[in-house]
This record gives sequence, structure tokens and C-alpha cells, in this order.
Amino acid sequence: MGEWVGRGRKARRCYGFDEIALVPGDFTINPAEVDVSWALGPIKLNIPIIASAMDGVVDPKFAVAMGKMGGLAVLNLEGIQTRYDDANSVLKEVTEASQERATELVQKLYTKPIQEKLVAKRIHEIKKGKVICAVSSIPQSAEKFGKIAQEAGCDVFFVQSTVTTVRHLSKEYKVVDFHKFCTSMKIPVVLGNCVTYKVCLELMDTGAAGLLIGVGPGAACTSRGVLGLGVPQVTATCDAAAARDFYLKTTGRYVPIITDGGMTTGGDICKAFACGADSVMIGSAFARAKEAPGRGFHWGMATPHANLPRGTRIRVGTTGTLSEIMYGPSRLDDGTQNLVGAVKTCMGNVGAHTLREFQLTEIIIAPSIQTEGKVFQSAQKVGMGK
Repeated sequence: MGEWVGRGRKARRCYGFDEIALVPGDFTINPAEVDVSWALGPIKLNIPIIASAMDGVVDPKFAVAMGKMGGLAVLNLEGIQTRYDDANSVLKEVTEASQERATELVQKLYTKPIQEKLVAKRIHEIKKGKVICAVSSIPQSAEKFGKIAQEAGCDVFFVQSTVTTVRHLSKEYKVVDFHKFCTSMKIPVVLGNCVTYKVCLELMDTGAAGLLIGVGPGAACTSRGVLGLGVPQVTATCDAAAARDFYLKTTGRYVPIITDGGMTTGGDICKAFACGADSVMIGSAFARAKEAPGRGFHWGMATPHANLPRGTRIRVGTTGTLSEIMYGPSRLDDGTQNLVGAVKTCMGNVGAHTLREFQLTEIIIAPSIQTEGKVFQSAQKVGMGK
């Protein structure tokens, strides 16, 4: 398996969203009659789309708005919201900084210690909106913040790092025992990020309620450039789905996988589901919402790293309301709005009643899918030519 890249060295060919296409089904379904609901442990969600735990995307108000629309938004417990009482003024400072100063400013602002009282306060703000509350921390903080979040009424706890494994080695700090953590928590725990079959199986075996799939594909992430790490999302999702299905067959427990990052349009999201995803996590598309705290800017979770930033602040602009981005009507021609409508329409066209059926869609390798017949769009920079 794989191709020779040098003497005695093989490499496996992997694929991203732009290199594949989905084949229409033998029959079609009215998009209004397909079911896009999914479950994360005991929690049932109407929409399989999650807003990522980034400060330019999710604050308590955004989380409430997203929850009321049937989706889920994850609040970063190690960001601006838990370091500053007046988070809005700090966010304003970040968004008004020049491009040359942005990274340095973000690094400085994130050196302020996290206030534990603000962790509970932000969770209470979300719960007041009567929606499902999800929050995120890095592995080293999971045990401390997990207890606080659970006591404050949080419903789902995400543990995220650039690369997450069960067997992490360190003499410098205490390594979290994911088996112990997942079983001790009374709420579902989602672990990530990972991209390989074997690691997925090991993380599922900890008792995790779900896994985040993706290393470096995010619009504001630079891990692939800084570290050289990553697996294109089509291959990563397919490998993770294979692990999920094997784990289900051998244990009887279904652990949903969440493709995290690399999707900018409804078509990308549809391809993620066809590759096996149960849900998707998106940042840049929601950073463009009027309700997003980033005011048209977006930056990665690893951007503030003091010594080796693995993200950058990017300008995505403000293009519409959260409702328009989720449900339309779409006012843009590039597939970045009415994401739920895109998923339902695609499901109808491939003949999938449910997301599980959608995962069985025929996939073809089609590098010309983005350019075939699109010469005028490309020349005029409209639609798929943007």
C-alpha cells in the first residue's frame, strides 16, 4: 500500500475535499423529508453542525443563539471569556489591531491567568438561555475545569489539543488519564484531535462520547506549515469512520466522529458526512456571522502560544446573520450560507434518509470537480471561482 517516495520509503496517498465528488443516488428524496439529527451520548441534537471553540466564533450569546437553532456551540474555557470580566473590550482590541501586531497582541492578552469564577459564570450565562451548554479545555486543564464545569451545569465537555493520544509522555507535568477522566465525569466527554485509525480506537476505549477528527485544516490554523503535521480531511474522516464501525462491531458502543476543520462551503460539509462523519465542527463560516464575537475576524486556538504560535488572525468579514448561514435564505453565491439546506438537499439527491445512510454514499476521486465547466466563474471570480 502506498507509493515509493524514495529508496526504501513509501507514502500513502491521501485526499482532501477538493479532490473528491459524491455520486447521485439511484433514487432521490424530498429534502424536506430527510433526518439530519444525531446523538452525542444521551444528548439528542437536531442539527449535526457544531461551532468551534474559538474566541472569534463563540461567546455565551452566540452559544445561546446557536443552541436555539438546534445546533451546538463550544465555548473555549482557556480564552478571552474566562480571562477577562469585560471580554468584549478585549475582543475589540484584538480585532482593531494591525496585521503586523495581531499575533504579538494575542500572545500578550492570553498570558493573563484564567479566573475560575468566570468559568462558572460563562456557563451560567449559557444555561440561562435554556440551551445545551458545551465547553472546551486542553488536556492539562481537563480535570480542574471539568469539575467546575460539571458543577456549574455544563452538558458536554470537550478536551482538545493539536494532537491527542491516550499514551502521552511527559516528565514536566501531570498527564491526564483519559480513562479515569471520562468515567469520572457525569456528562459526555469529547476528545480530540486525532486523525489515525489506531489512535481513534484507543481514544474510544477510554469511554469518550465522541472524537474530533482533524489536525491543521482550520482556516486560521498554521500547524501544517509550522509543524508539517496533518492528514487531509477526507482520508482522516474515512479512517476514523472505519475505526468507529470496527469499535461498534466489537463492543456494541457507537462513538460518533466529528470532522473538525477544513470545510468552507456546504459542499465540503456534505463530503465530510459522505466520508463517514456523524457531525462537523466549523469555525470560519460562523466567524462571518453578525452574532460572532470576532467582528469579522477569526483566529486559531493555538495562535496565542507564547513560543510557537500555530495559528494566525484572519479577516473573514461579516456576511450575514447566523440564521442565514445556518438556514438561509442564502444571499451569497459561494455555498457559505444555508449550510443545513445544503446538507438536506445533498442527502435527497444521493437518496439518503438519515446521516447513517448518507455515510454510504458513493465517492469518486475527481480533481476536476472544482474547475470543470467553471471557466466563466473563475475568470469573473464569482460562485466557485472565488
